[in-house]
Amino acid sequence: MDPEGFIPRHGGYRNLLSYRKAEIIYDATVYFTGRFFDRRDRTVDQMVQAARSGKQNIIEGSMASGTSKESEVKLTNVARASLEELLADYRDFLRVNRYAEWNSSHPYTRRLRELNRLPDAEYETFRKGIEYEDPEISANVIIGLIKVCSFLLSRQIRKIEQEFLKNGGIRERITRARIQHRKKE
Repeated sequence: MDPEGFIPRHGGYRNLLSYRKAEIIYDATVYFTGRFFDRRDRTVDQMVQAARSGKQNIIEGSMASGTSKESEVKLTNVARASLEELLADYRDFLRVNRYAEWNSSHPYTRRLRELNRLPDAEYETFRKGIEYEDPEISANVIIGLIKVCSFLLSRQIRKIEQEFLKNGGIRERITRARIQHRKKE
C-alpha cells in the first residue's frame, strides 16, 4: 500500500502500449478518411469518432483506475469496442471497393508484425504504409494496427482483473488504511 494514502498511483496512460497504438490509429484514420472519402460523407465523422473514442477511453480508464477498477475495466472495454467498430468500417471499405483484406501469411502482414514489435513505434514508423497511394494497402495497415491494439486492450483488461483480485478495490483499501491508522494511534 502507498504510504501516502490509499489511492494507488494512476494515470500514466502515455506509457501504455495500447494508448500509443490507439494514437497512431486515430492519426491514421484522420489521414485515411481525408484522403479516400468525400469530406461530406457521414462515414468520415463516424470513423474519426470511433478512433477518437478508442484513444480517449484509454485515457479516461487510466485516470479512473486509482479509485475505481470497475470504471477502468468498463472504459478500457469501451475503447476496445470503439476500435472494433472502426475495424468493421475499414473492412466495409475494403469489401465495398472490392479490395482484399490481408491474411496472416501475407508478406506485408509479416512486415507489419515486425514493425509492431518495435518498442518505440510511432506514426512515423508506419507512415509509408498508412499514407501509401493505394487505399487497399493503407486500409490493411490500419486494420493491422487496430487488431494489435484490440489484442493489447484485451490483455490489459485481464491484467486489471488480476490486480483487482490481488489488491481489491477502493473500499478495501480504505478499510485497510483506516485499520492501519488506528493501530498506529
